[in-house]
Formats: sequence, structure tokens, C-alpha cells
Amino acid sequence: QVQLVESGGGLVQAGGSLRLSCAASTSISRALNMGWYRQAPGNQRDLVAAIPTGGTPNYADSVKGRFTISRDNTRNTVYLQMNSLKPEDTAVYYCSVRTIVRTYWGQGTQVTVSS
Repeated sequence: QVQLVESGGGLVQAGGSLRLSCAASTSISRALNMGWYRQAPGNQRDLVAAIPTGGTPNYADSVKGRFTISRDNTRNTVYLQMNSLKPEDTAVYYCSVRTIVRTYWGQGTQVTVSS
């Protein structure tokens, strides 16, 4: 079992920045992929950014150039740096870790961007 705890969400004005963190309860060094998803009310959960082990990060078109995903295997943590935030970025953000057994999810952290 892998437990994921997100933090760093909150309320920010448009144009501002937030950094989300996702701490895993076990080593993530062998995780196949780690990612951030988001879900706004009435919408499906969509991929924001993902970083595969040994691979290149990929991003949703809507966040390219504004968001950066990174991982620190020594701290078992994945981060999402969000800059130039827009009201349409408002959502609950979820961290995910994909292993060879299954995909694990965090509980989510709310990000609200005011105009």
C-alpha cells in the first residue's frame, strides 16, 4: 500500500503562484509514473502533468509553460509548481502514483484562483 498526502493548495489571486506537494508513505523510486490530476465541479478528472521514472515530463496543453512537475526520490515527494494561475485552474488537485500493481491516489487539495 502507498499512502499519498497532498499539501500546498489554497486561495490565490489570478497571476499568482502555488506549489503543491505530494508525500508518499513509501519509496517512489520504482514508481512507473507520478502525476497530478484535477477535477472541477461537474467535470471529469483530467491529467495536468505527469513525470515517468526516467522519462520526460508531459503536460496538458492548458498548463504548458506555466506549471512544472518534479519529483524528489530521496524525499518520496512529487511537486507541482504552478505559476501565472488563472481562474480556470480552480479545481481539486489529486496526486497519483502508478506502480506495476495499481495506481494510488491522494485525497486531493483544493486550489481556488480568484479573478
